[in-house]
Amino acid sequence: MLWFVAVAFVFAVASSAAAGAATQPRWIIFSATSSGHINAQLYRIQASGEGLKQLTTGSYSSLAPNFSHDGKRIVFARAGVGILSMNVDGTGLRRLTTNGRDSYPTWSPDGKQIAFVRAFKTGWKLHVMSSAGAAEHAIPKAPPSGRPTWTAGGLVIPSGGDLLKLDPITGHVLKYYGVTIDAVWGMNSVALSPNGTAITFVGARSPEPGDMECGEGPCQRFALYKANTLKNKKPQRVMNDAGPATFSPNGSQLAFVSNNGLVIWSLASGKPTAISTGDAYPSVTAPPAWQP
Repeated sequence: MLWFVAVAFVFAVASSAAAGAATQPRWIIFSATSSGHINAQLYRIQASGEGLKQLTTGSYSSLAPNFSHDGKRIVFARAGVGILSMNVDGTGLRRLTTNGRDSYPTWSPDGKQIAFVRAFKTGWKLHVMSSAGAAEHAIPKAPPSGRPTWTAGGLVIPSGGDLLKLDPITGHVLKYYGVTIDAVWGMNSVALSPNGTAITFVGARSPEPGDMECGEGPCQRFALYKANTLKNKKPQRVMNDAGPATFSPNGSQLAFVSNNGLVIWSLASGKPTAISTGDAYPSVTAPPAWQP
């Protein structure tokens, strides 16, 4: 009888812990400006629209957030300052680099390293460092890189209008995916799905007939696109005039900015849901980050 009671107690504690973990909020981090402020700061919010909170402050814009794979830390770029990291609630701020043009950081799967791009001549050079900012160096053989993603399968970058998988130590190209990415506008907006089978990016779209807003000719217009990494097919348009997207942890939804607001998009139904962000106006400088 005592054995049964002990087992029941252990089961109840484990069930309670699992239930508590399941109810923990999962955050979307995005960059936004607020009324009366020029510089963008990072905010967090749940996909339900609850829990809006500003995470960063200061006289420099905070951009391009990315979660560690365990969801406990955020790394981001601060324009004119460098790469920084912090906890999910904005505490524990740590400066990692001092080059003000460093951007688009991504965490290694084991949490020990961070890759990012640094302006070099007319392009962007891929760099890597420890998660504490030590031993920072360029990856020697890596081609010019757009926004990188570091997955369990390797370090993935957009380059030259395609998606490439690299050796994270040497930079040697291990795989060309053969996808078509807008080589002019899309390189810094690429996001990879959790299972690696799809990407999104922002690219140019056809001008609208009769559009004379820019004077003598039509304005350059943009759209959010989605492409399959396993099949070399033409990218599909998700939405016109939308900013860079991020995938939900299960890959079933996208989060992106449209009409100065945050949108959650169901990939199955194509249904958008607008998320109110109060007086914070999300920017389109980089994809939001969705907590794993």
